[in-house]
Amino acid sequence: MLLRLPISLPEAQQCLAEGAVPVGGATLVWALWQRDGFPEQAMSLRRLPEANVIEREALGAAVLLHRMDDRLPEVLRRAASTVGTGAVRRTATVGGNIVGSTLRCLLPAALVLKARATVLDRDGTYETDLAEVVSKRHLLLGLHWHAPVTSGYSKEAGETGGPPPLVVATAVHAGNDGRHHLDVAVRDGYEVTSGTAPCRTGPEQVLRALEGTDLGILPPTAWDAVRREVTGVLSRTAGS
Repeated sequence: MLLRLPISLPEAQQCLAEGAVPVGGATLVWALWQRDGFPEQAMSLRRLPEANVIEREALGAAVLLHRMDDRLPEVLRRAASTVGTGAVRRTATVGGNIVGSTLRCLLPAALVLKARATVLDRDGTYETDLAEVVSKRHLLLGLHWHAPVTSGYSKEAGETGGPPPLVVATAVHAGNDGRHHLDVAVRDGYEVTSGTAPCRTGPEQVLRALEGTDLGILPPTAWDAVRREVTGVLSRTAGS
């Protein structure tokens, strides 16, 4: 297998045009390749500058999870810190987790940030939403968002071989009119559900508003976690 390492967008496009298979840290595909056979060509974005950005409002798809630091919102940092073992985080990439993984631990965090995705294909780059990236398995180049007022992330303890642990991600955003609103995303099993509510006088009003969103279908155990996280992030907002 030939591994190609483009250093520019035109070079990456050429790799795709010539049939190179995108690969991040290969943590999710190596076993499959060993079983089914290796492709003739693979392509990694680890030397592409656009895919290695770490900024307050942007993150590249080739960034390794262990490199996600305090330049990023808390919700993203904490999500990355809970993925696998230290060895996995030193190899796994942002793009691989969001697009290639069935667990997508970073997806709830990206959703509450209202992140937009930049993707790459043979014709160039374009912007789209995360739903399209996940459903069509695009080659993710990077994410960008507006920095939240505050954010939070909770992942419950899981059992080895058991179902995916419950994840609750939260972020408070300031609108153009100065009013705050709260975004919540929950991974329950393999499904991710999200909702938005205005930040009113207290957590109970916000929770009632969230019950009227897609989050309203969550089971009581998930709602207990949502209540806890919403209360916590709103208290930090009040103190900021």
